[in-house]
Amino acid sequence: MRKHVKRISPVKCALMATSAIALPQVAQAQDSAADPTGSPDAEAIIVTGYRESLAAAINVKRESIGAVDAIVAEDIAKFPDQNLAESLQRIPGISIQRDAGEGRAITVRGLGAQFTRVRLNGMETIATSTDGASANRDRAFDFNVFASELFSSIVVHKTAEAALDEGSLGAVVDLNTGAPLGGKAGFTAVASAQGRYNDLTKDVDPRLAGLVAWVNEDHTFGVSASVAWSDYTTKELGNNSVRWAQAPFRSVNGETCMSGSNFVTTPSAACIEVAEAFHPRIPRYGLVNHDRERLGATGSIQWEPTEDTKLSVDGLYSRFKENRDEYWGEVLLRSNERNIDVSNYVIDGDNNLISADLDNVYVRTERYQRESQTEFYQISAKLEQRLGETLKVNLLAGTSKSQADIPVETTLAYDNRDATGYSYDYTDMKSPLLTFGDEITDPTAFQFAEFRDRPSYLTNKFKTFSGDLDWEVSDDFTMMVGGFYRQFDFATEGYRRDANYCSAFTCASGTYGAPVTAELSDIFELGDAGQPSGNTNAWVVPNLGAGTDFVDLYSREAVLQQGEQRDVTEKTMGGWFMAQFESEIFGMRMNGNAGVRYAKTKQSSSGFTDGTYVTVKRDYDDFLPSFNVNFFPTDNVIVRGAIAKVITRPTLGSLTPGGSVDQFNFRVSSGNPFIDPYRATTYDAAVEWYFAPGALASVAVFAKDIVSFPISTSLQGTWADSGLPTSLLTEGTPAYNAIVLGQDPNREFEFRTTGNGPGANLKGVELSLQLPFSAFTDGFARNFGVLANLTLVKSDVDYTVAGALAYDPVTNKLVAQPAGDYVQPLLGLAKRSWNGTAYYDDGKFSVRGSVAYRSGYNDSTSGNNNVFEGYGSSLNVDASLRYKFTDYLELSLEGTNLTDNYRYRFTDLAANRNYENNHYGRTFLFGARFSY
Repeated sequence: MRKHVKRISPVKCALMATSAIALPQVAQAQDSAADPTGSPDAEAIIVTGYRESLAAAINVKRESIGAVDAIVAEDIAKFPDQNLAESLQRIPGISIQRDAGEGRAITVRGLGAQFTRVRLNGMETIATSTDGASANRDRAFDFNVFASELFSSIVVHKTAEAALDEGSLGAVVDLNTGAPLGGKAGFTAVASAQGRYNDLTKDVDPRLAGLVAWVNEDHTFGVSASVAWSDYTTKELGNNSVRWAQAPFRSVNGETCMSGSNFVTTPSAACIEVAEAFHPRIPRYGLVNHDRERLGATGSIQWEPTEDTKLSVDGLYSRFKENRDEYWGEVLLRSNERNIDVSNYVIDGDNNLISADLDNVYVRTERYQRESQTEFYQISAKLEQRLGETLKVNLLAGTSKSQADIPVETTLAYDNRDATGYSYDYTDMKSPLLTFGDEITDPTAFQFAEFRDRPSYLTNKFKTFSGDLDWEVSDDFTMMVGGFYRQFDFATEGYRRDANYCSAFTCASGTYGAPVTAELSDIFELGDAGQPSGNTNAWVVPNLGAGTDFVDLYSREAVLQQGEQRDVTEKTMGGWFMAQFESEIFGMRMNGNAGVRYAKTKQSSSGFTDGTYVTVKRDYDDFLPSFNVNFFPTDNVIVRGAIAKVITRPTLGSLTPGGSVDQFNFRVSSGNPFIDPYRATTYDAAVEWYFAPGALASVAVFAKDIVSFPISTSLQGTWADSGLPTSLLTEGTPAYNAIVLGQDPNREFEFRTTGNGPGANLKGVELSLQLPFSAFTDGFARNFGVLANLTLVKSDVDYTVAGALAYDPVTNKLVAQPAGDYVQPLLGLAKRSWNGTAYYDDGKFSVRGSVAYRSGYNDSTSGNNNVFEGYGSSLNVDASLRYKFTDYLELSLEGTNLTDNYRYRFTDLAANRNYENNHYGRTFLFGARFSY
């Protein structure tokens, strides 16, 4: 009889390690994690709870040929994680981006979310949701769509293999919903219930989850289903400047500076100084309420009629709903500076107009509401068939759809366009002092000036067909060949029903809106937004229901926006070959794989160009070789090495031939269907020391030579220079007022597109330690342990960015200066990140605390003549306390964001100007878990 040397992927290893955990735990030696020392004679070590999941994760890492990290069942289900991103941030090299206080997207080794591919039960997919600005129209995966209770394991592949789906410069992340045949025979059930309390909302919200499974006595047929539901509210309190800008004001300290839209003939030094300084465009405080409901369900059927045949069918459904309500009290300095009088001003050393008294200002109070829903489903089927003793066939087919709908995105605005007595002070950039005067709470001081509604719809679809054949040539050599076909469809469209009140209705002479009454209004009180003493903390705002009824908003025609209607179809097909080997060299065991992957991409992009719907087609090919090798100097040490060519396809919004006009920031953005993919050669090396059961110390170094790198390019010019029709401009916007109404017809716009850049490089190091104290003691301390990791990343990219305007005495204007060249990291790359966890787990009682840090980073080249923008550093602290009363009942208390960390966003890297600073409060979860 031939000895089979099975090819076990990291994903399958994770499923095997976690199946008894994902379904209720079975305390049997054969289901426990393997001895991390790898000794063939070691007895199976039976542990419970958190330590068992850590040991299982180490086993996945150790048994993988490529560089892999994993999280397994209890590590997700029993940690204070609101979603999968919260869990992933504890893996070395992974940081997360948050939305409304919870994780939404991940970065891996400094590369942003668009560089990571996500597979659900082996099938690539995209789940999209919305953030503070819009729906996700990128390739990035939104992890906040799913409840973490639905998944049994996560495997992160940091090095490429020919058998692994292409498309990632960062990582391929496998999300697995579990396998019923890995559990015990008979019926199994688990249920959990939690209450969620936040110290800003003061509400207690429900979170429920359950799982049932049944496996026959022969372990040839099994079914399982799970469901998770939560309904909760989050408050986001803080301030926002909507960037900083330069512009001349009407007067400074009583001296006239402007004549119409131009400087006076000889402006004073003070007029020029203030015009050249950067001021906040829309300084404001406000509240954002996030009312969220998340529902998810999974189902799995497995049939294994013989030891050679296994059929698995998996399905997942998720619905993520959010009502987002915003209340703002603000001043519209942007585009209105020529009407404003400045006095008592201060300019700091970074050329910031950090404080001033302003009269004749444009005060606005704003009420915004967005209703959104993301609905996701996926179904897939996999057949594993062994043909004799040496051949095995794997077939996978599946389809998924993610639909992100925003049927309501409404803004109502009250204006007081000649208010007096306003002042601001940004001496403390994170907590500015904004004072409006007494009229801010008086409805009769305002006019109902503007209303908007901008529904939009986004659809992503995936179809996948793949197959591979494994041939075990000998006990230590396997050849594999496979083929694949994937089709990805992306479509988006947006509508508008925007108007100024006086363009939609008849207004009295000399007015710009309807008189505001108490019946149309509410008085909003700010609460704790981190504001200083003396700040204005209450203002009148439109009542959303009364205001929309007053103008009959939702009966107005929603006009399709050509710039927001676009779609992409991407078909990828190809094949791969890989050889997997195990041998010895100089008496030292080694294993590895080598192969090549070929992918042909056919792309069809559509959008409106100059009023005509245009479709552009192209295709391109990639040959992607890869090599992974591991050496085993001792039984407890692995030395890894890898090299590969990889690609990431361009972002979806950049591929369409159409464009859009940002009429508030005077920016025109257009796509480019001929952008090349990001292409790179990656190099990886690591040393891993498994010095005790459940213990690991490792160091990994990595480098990426990115030879093709799409970059954003921009030019300055007037609207007339562009040749675009004025019909693209919406009445009531600053761009419309400037161009169509002639208030500033020569106002410069930024014309932005994406082109093929020269490339970039990235290198870094990961240090990781996993230490259960049982490694060196058998006493009480053996139940303690720590996990810690540190990632340092460096990259250099050449950027060309337009900086500050300067006064030109010849033209008597602020004029653009030559763009500057800057060497900065990749956008989204934080140079330092680390996290650590300390825990105690004796099988009955467990407690742990976790800290995650990410240094500041740039996420955009910015606008309004600021040079780069991004986020400040963040530090999040979480904790968990659990007590198992019986084998069937466990109580828990968990806390997230225990330090109430603020999210600070800056604009202009050198000047560090405030973009926004807000917080979400501390969240506590208390509940019970039942199992049978």
